[in-house]
Amino acid sequence: MIARAGAGPLRRLVVLRHAKSAWPVGVPDHERPLAPRGRRDAPAAGRALVDADCLPDLAVCSTAVRARQTWELASAQWGTPPLVHHDARVYAADVPELLDVVREVPDHVRTLLLVGHNPGLEELVLDLAGDALDDALDEVRTKFPTSAIACLSWHGETWASLAPGTALLTDMTVARGKREA
Repeated sequence: MIARAGAGPLRRLVVLRHAKSAWPVGVPDHERPLAPRGRRDAPAAGRALVDADCLPDLAVCSTAVRARQTWELASAQWGTPPLVHHDARVYAADVPELLDVVREVPDHVRTLLLVGHNPGLEELVLDLAGDALDDALDEVRTKFPTSAIACLSWHGETWASLAPGTALLTDMTVARGKREA
């Protein structure tokens, strides 16, 4: 399927899966923090968004601790982070729920960052991408690991008009931080 060119301004949906989380005994899933690797990878994700010139105008983040920590560490890499909205619906969301969240974004926002969880994020990217540059779509189909970033572009007057198959997946990368010696 090929993404259709739509009318309206260019919009970008940047999807960031939370960084690697820890599994402490007795801690509910929603409250799990980042693991040491996640604490290294989340800032790398922030730097990757700078390098890709893909900084958001607004972020919507899951309320889960690991997603909030990913947002905090990633956005600390930017001069002035945008407004973030923590939305409980993003936690454990499926594609229809994620689309509901995205479609509520104000129309003045051109680039939205969505920070959340799999399998919902991976399925959202696959659902929205009608086409991709290079092998980005195959990469998402193979694996959308922690700290993965997918950038989708599309033209639309409103976020409410975003529909399956209408976006172009322009990039897929996995941010990894370096271990200190």
